[in-house]
Amino acid sequence: MTMPDAPLARLVARGRLLSDGDAVDDGLVAVEGDRIAYAGPAEEFDAEAFGGTELPLPEGALLFPGLVDLHCHGAVGGDFPSAEEDSARRAIDFLHRSGTTTLLASLVTAAPDDLLRGVRLFAQLDAEGLVGGIHLEGPFLAKARCGAQNPAFLLDPDLGLAEELIEAAEGKLATMTYAPELPGAAELVDMLTAHGVTPSLGHTDCDDETAAASLDQALDELTSAGFDGEETVPTVTHLFNGMPPLHHRSPGPVAACLRAAADGRAVVELVADGVHLDPATVRTVFALVGDANIALVTDSMAAAGLSDGHYMLGPSPVTVRDGVATLDATGSIAGGTATLLDVVRRTAQAGVPLEAAVRAATAVPAAVLGRSDEFGSLRRGLRADLVATDAGLGLAAVVRAGQVLDLPEGR
Repeated sequence: MTMPDAPLARLVARGRLLSDGDAVDDGLVAVEGDRIAYAGPAEEFDAEAFGGTELPLPEGALLFPGLVDLHCHGAVGGDFPSAEEDSARRAIDFLHRSGTTTLLASLVTAAPDDLLRGVRLFAQLDAEGLVGGIHLEGPFLAKARCGAQNPAFLLDPDLGLAEELIEAAEGKLATMTYAPELPGAAELVDMLTAHGVTPSLGHTDCDDETAAASLDQALDELTSAGFDGEETVPTVTHLFNGMPPLHHRSPGPVAACLRAAADGRAVVELVADGVHLDPATVRTVFALVGDANIALVTDSMAAAGLSDGHYMLGPSPVTVRDGVATLDATGSIAGGTATLLDVVRRTAQAGVPLEAAVRAATAVPAAVLGRSDEFGSLRRGLRADLVATDAGLGLAAVVRAGQVLDLPEGR
């Protein structure tokens, strides 16, 4: 389907609606300008009186909100940590057209000057409305669980550097991954929450007690800060990855994170791409903590949307073989190559109800960002971000802020 990349005054889409964990079988979404004018049962809306252009969709189409990715390092050759503007813009455009209408630009650990350069670039792209903020995955991470992070640039929490990064982001730093066992981590959490930045526990070798205490601290301070009038909770960066495995005599951070999520006191990221996690693990976490406490993410890197080959993740060379990205130096998994729609599809294939998978890729991450009143759901007045698929979750159409986007080739 090809339609002009320009806002349509009025647009109507029909299909099975999936939003906020619920479904409407015979549904309709009406868009006026860049806002949703109606979303609900088709029989309750006078489409003839509304007028507008009907979005051509396949039989049995599914309609859900634009996807929201909290953890994304790039795509189609664009490596966000490298902070190359032209390639970053191409990657963002590809991701938008693939259904991820909101994304955080994630930067990996690097030299301070490189981090500052990346933060400044993506603050500018955020101001243009191209990204939804910045995620810093480091540099205050545990060397023992560095994964694809370059250990040469890992640091204990440095509040002076943290303040520089926060200031350079000009209010656009949304989340930061940190290891709670490092000296100064509690003070770092204080600083982040005071500036409205969500702490995200990860790349850690800590024990259960340390993880639980740090999540409690982050929650208490986020609640006290009360930014944007919305209750926010800390997050966990790609649960299971970048931390010791759960063991019955040494539960480590995984158990603490699962308990916190089950209590609604944290949101755990899952890279449910079929590589980072076994499908049974994905299904189990949904059963244990509920879809309201899970954010599906891609952890995608420059190879997303491209074929196997050699790429970069920040300063580190990566090889992709059979769609699996690994660090040349160590063989560690080095991010993902799937889009968020791919992750939703694989989550459903793992046995998670589709309504739950969609919620974990839309409403939950929107709430983490404190922006549920802007996007993440199909509700009147929200930004007109819409993904339409066929019955098998093949991409059929993407609408972002009322603009119908051309789909990527081959999607």
